[in-house]
Amino acid sequence: MSELSQKTCEACRLDAPKATDVEIKNFLASYPRWTLRDDDGTQKLHQIYNFTDFAAALAFTNAVGAIAEDEGHHPAILTEWGNVTITWWSHKIMGLHVNDFIMCAKCDAAYTAFRTV
Repeated sequence: MSELSQKTCEACRLDAPKATDVEIKNFLASYPRWTLRDDDGTQKLHQIYNFTDFAAALAFTNAVGAIAEDEGHHPAILTEWGNVTITWWSHKIMGLHVNDFIMCAKCDAAYTAFRTV
């Protein structure tokens, strides 16, 4: 699934299919730092990224924000000293869609690039 970060999100419609349990399981096997959470019946993908200070966390938040704007798909983001928590799900279908897998992969790629600067 490493090619996920190279894909582009498609516009999500109200009738778009939710990710299947098998697709979710395969994603989590390839991206083990992401965790699956259930929030009042809505499946979401969640990860906490660690940084050495607030400035680095904020810069990463801004990088993820730029990616989200480019893709037209936006996460919940919590920025704290040394941590950025990102949660992905597709609001229109109240669950997970392939777009969420793509965006998780893009976040991981951005984090890897960030850590090598």
